[in-house]
Amino acid sequence: MADGRARDGSFEAIAASLLDAVALKRVARAGWVRRGVEAPESVAAHSWGVAWLVVALAPPGLDRGRALEYAVLHDLAEARVGDLTPADGVPAEEKHRREAAGLREIVRGLPGGEALAAVWERYERQEDAEARFVRQCDRLDMAVQAVAYARETGEDLGEFLASAAKVIEDEALRGVLEVLTRWERDEA
Repeated sequence: MADGRARDGSFEAIAASLLDAVALKRVARAGWVRRGVEAPESVAAHSWGVAWLVVALAPPGLDRGRALEYAVLHDLAEARVGDLTPADGVPAEEKHRREAAGLREIVRGLPGGEALAAVWERYERQEDAEARFVRQCDRLDMAVQAVAYARETGEDLGEFLASAAKVIEDEALRGVLEVLTRWERDEA
């Protein structure tokens, strides 16, 4: 390409990487599967939810572009390794190793793939305010989805809100979580 986008790889490699990433649309969120939710959201739908929370709720002073990169990339490796949760019994170091390898496989054919892998690593290390905000948005999206599923099914999904409460510190996100928790409790 004249603008250099294919300089790091062939069009075939780019297409293969894009096809790898699309698999994220078919990976069901493991926590919802384990709870027996019928037709649970995909990891890609969750990543969109996290990105939406960043757009809607990012505080002034936060680099929204960086936060959106984190939101889009934070679970991309799951297209290769699946949605590993604590219930799977995979040690944190092994989970990180698998996800890092999977992420690198997915982005290797993309121009700037190494830069994308470095962005993912910065998120994983929780290196900056944007990474920490996105991690909280990750948990808030889970809480929002829990309330949506609780309303649909009548199930008590308060455990997901309690899990989110352990991570969310941002004042605005915490306020939203408190409302969601009250709604979930009132409907249970």
